[in-house]
Amino acid sequence: MEESKTFEELNIDEDILEAVRDLGYETATPIQISCIENLLKGYDLIGQSKTGTGKTAAFAIPMIELIDPDDRRMQGVVLCPTRELCMQSAEEIRKLLKYKPGIRVVSVYGGQPINYQISDMRKGFQIMTATPGRLLDHLRRHTLKLDQVQMVVLDEADEMLDMGFKEDIDLILSQMPEPRQTVLLSATMGEDVKAIAREFMEDPVEIRTSEDDHLTVDEISQEYFDVKAKMKTEALCRLLDLEMPERALIFCNTKKKAAEIAEELKSRDLPADALHGDLKQAQRDLIMRRFRSGDIKWLVATDVAARGLDIHGIDVVFNYDLPDEMEFYVHRIGRTGRAGKTGKSYTFIVGKEIEKLAQIQEYTGSKVTPRTLPTLQEIEAVHKNRLLQEVRQILKGGSPSLPSAGKYMADVEALIADGFDAKAVASALMAKLLYTPSADPLSKRPALIVSDSDSMVKLYFSVGRKQGVRVKDLVGLIAAKCGVPAASVGHIDILETFSYVDVPSSVASDVIGTLDGDTIKGFKLGVQMASSK
Repeated sequence: MEESKTFEELNIDEDILEAVRDLGYETATPIQISCIENLLKGYDLIGQSKTGTGKTAAFAIPMIELIDPDDRRMQGVVLCPTRELCMQSAEEIRKLLKYKPGIRVVSVYGGQPINYQISDMRKGFQIMTATPGRLLDHLRRHTLKLDQVQMVVLDEADEMLDMGFKEDIDLILSQMPEPRQTVLLSATMGEDVKAIAREFMEDPVEIRTSEDDHLTVDEISQEYFDVKAKMKTEALCRLLDLEMPERALIFCNTKKKAAEIAEELKSRDLPADALHGDLKQAQRDLIMRRFRSGDIKWLVATDVAARGLDIHGIDVVFNYDLPDEMEFYVHRIGRTGRAGKTGKSYTFIVGKEIEKLAQIQEYTGSKVTPRTLPTLQEIEAVHKNRLLQEVRQILKGGSPSLPSAGKYMADVEALIADGFDAKAVASALMAKLLYTPSADPLSKRPALIVSDSDSMVKLYFSVGRKQGVRVKDLVGLIAAKCGVPAASVGHIDILETFSYVDVPSSVASDVIGTLDGDTIKGFKLGVQMASSK
């Protein structure tokens, strides 16, 4: 294994080093060490490395070193399988160019007006990130020349070949000048990838950061929960409520399921959305912008929709559905714990899927540990501890993200002046904080405590599809009006003119008493125990 090195030891330009320091990078990853050292010597290179090891910096730093900033013609090309990866690679390269303003990067990809790209290219540039199809479009229009290219990178080469870009790649490489440096980076090394290397590369250096053919996931904590199929969503909500991750990816096997789960999370006012194949490109772009900005914290996606996405800072990956292919499992959880950081993955399994999970463990050479779902009482305790930690920070002088205690001192003194004990005031404020939206993102109003041991009972609601009622409408009504945690509402079956809702037996009478005679969607509501028939 390559020994650890800092970026200062890699003999790279000081302007690049300063940008690297600004990004917070210190020790280079093995793929970065091998790529930078060999590419700076002028070698062609084949690199096989798992997802999230800093491959963009590994090829971008030597490419930048190679560029003549006074020549505004294209000298470096990065071919990417998807529009998203094309944009992300360009953004990463721009960060490394922070102190090299003379070097410019452009991106060309499908789904964006080609005239816009032509206008951007006319300003001059030295580096291009591109999808193969759109780069060929520019070659056919004679808006682009390859005669000055000194380095070409095939990023995620296996993905590009899987997506049918073999002929495009062959045509592009055949039109590039010789000699040049060719870099091929891939998570897997199938025969089709090797064929490109044989045809277009000259004595390439081969590097691999894993000792076997399987991608390792040692730095990721992997746990699974054995649940009933109908309890998956509640299990997901409980874990999200417990962890409250800043960024999470939730993987489903089908577009329909991804859309359903995202809709269910949004119905509970959770910061989630879906990414799947039925979305138009403009919708995908909007969702990804919101996810990167933090407006959306939890992204529900299919494997195909997430292909090519390079998103940093994922706290936890959920396998809502166990993937169909073992390699998908590795690619999914590899999106957390990136660039040397630790990560978490949670997997839901149902029944005999335990056998498939055993195969995955054998394939990855890692252990997936069984866990039981947290109880509602455990979740409440976590919320309380978080609140106490924040209170301690405020009392010690606060932090940039927390207010000063002095701001509300007069209000507290007014309560004490009214005859309330100071301890009682503090206790009442904690109770209020623990049972408001800021403390419980699942239900938004958990005024009732529901025991995990409660059995579920079925209630009849006198509205259905004909009245335009959806699952999120009923969940929201029960949570808002009755104080029942949304996570405790069970299965909902919406029929043509009525619906059935499962709720814990301990709150059934409260729900009936509160909602019977109320209105929803402008219709008067009847609620009662469902008939055993």
